[in-house]
Amino acid sequence: MLRRWSQPNGYRQVLVVGLPLVVSFGTTSLIHFTDRVFLANYSVNAIAAALPAGIASFLSLCFFMGVVSYVNVFVAQYVGAGAPQRVGASLWQGIYFSLAAALFLAALYFIAGPLFELAGHHPEVRRLEVVYFRILTLGAGTVVLATTLSCFYSGRGLTLPVMLINLAGAGLNIPLDYVLINGVGPFPEMGIAGAGVATVVSQALVMVLFALAVFRRRNDRIFAVRRAWAWDSTLMRRMLRYGLPGGVQFFLDILVFTFFVFMVGRLGLAELAATNIVIAINTLSFMPMVGMSVAVSTLVGQAIGAGRPSGGVEATTSTLHIALVYMGLIALAFLLFPRELLSFFETDGAPAAAQAQMVELGVELLRFVAVYSMFDAMALVYMGSLKGAGDIYFVMWSMALVCVGLVIAPLLVGVEAMGLGLYFIWGCVTLYVVILGLVFRWRYARGLWQKMRVIEAAPRAAVIPEGLS
Repeated sequence: MLRRWSQPNGYRQVLVVGLPLVVSFGTTSLIHFTDRVFLANYSVNAIAAALPAGIASFLSLCFFMGVVSYVNVFVAQYVGAGAPQRVGASLWQGIYFSLAAALFLAALYFIAGPLFELAGHHPEVRRLEVVYFRILTLGAGTVVLATTLSCFYSGRGLTLPVMLINLAGAGLNIPLDYVLINGVGPFPEMGIAGAGVATVVSQALVMVLFALAVFRRRNDRIFAVRRAWAWDSTLMRRMLRYGLPGGVQFFLDILVFTFFVFMVGRLGLAELAATNIVIAINTLSFMPMVGMSVAVSTLVGQAIGAGRPSGGVEATTSTLHIALVYMGLIALAFLLFPRELLSFFETDGAPAAAQAQMVELGVELLRFVAVYSMFDAMALVYMGSLKGAGDIYFVMWSMALVCVGLVIAPLLVGVEAMGLGLYFIWGCVTLYVVILGLVFRWRYARGLWQKMRVIEAAPRAAVIPEGLS
């Protein structure tokens, strides 16, 4: 393990690429965590509405994020293959897709009412869900475009700019949450609408900063980020061939948890609020691991592009070790300090009995999270490795089968037909994560991914100046 620290694609290289991405994805968690902490202190109805509306909004944009995030793999493989001029063209095809996605997402404003009517939640919770969902979807296009632009850096393994820009967005969100939710100084008291506005403004800042960083003259000289703006039908088709399954896979992953949250909402307000709080806590541990998944995808993509799949094996092994240590410590925290973690979400003015019920439920639910945490880390690392090589169709189909077979169908039968409760729902989700981790581990071990690539067979060779690769 000591030798692995300094070898190519060892612990040090994984951490250099991955830690800024961990912080970056942690800032996304921090934004949602901050929203929910302020809303939990604002009212029980607000925190009960925040997760269903927030996750429904995220579900609506995650397909598009999944598609454009595959720009990262194209950038990584072009850099590994020594073809930097193709990076700009890849980026622009992602930008065109992002603009179309922004229009579609904004149009979802008009279906918010009927959508949450179907959920069957408490009327006041439903009203707040509609408000929050509409604001988030109007600004969702900025998230898709920022994701595309960030691939210019993450695909090249230069993840520090990604971290700094995302930190700026999270830093703006915290004071905006405080003043807009509660009505501080000249700002009106907006409640859950204030949380939505704060999130959208913060995301817009991230998009603008990425645009300013990417479209510089120096980057255009090496990577053609300005010159290669033309529509490239061949490249777009290739990107959609791999990106669309990536979008479906990401959509299915979020669909599981969206369906799960909506089913919990049918049980009662206390169950929904406790689930929302536990998922908000879990997100702080889960999203950084998404950063490590992107990091291993980048390193595997560069190794495949350079014709050295053995480097991808080393990167995957190193990333897995780091992820398992991290998630093991997180699981212990969930088991040993559940009440301390839940104390951040105490609601001012809430009845003591209701508060106590949410805490007791939260303690039990954190035990489920602790059980599946290690498998979650394993699933994310192996999935990132498979995606970095181009094995996205297996990832998509396996996730579809596990999603329907272990979550959607069992919950429909168990909750709707048999009247089973909260622990049954959480048990199904736990099994879903465990099985995914094992399936992706099996696919990775077969080694078929080492013979794949997503870019054309013989891209034009070029030399990338030192410090820009």
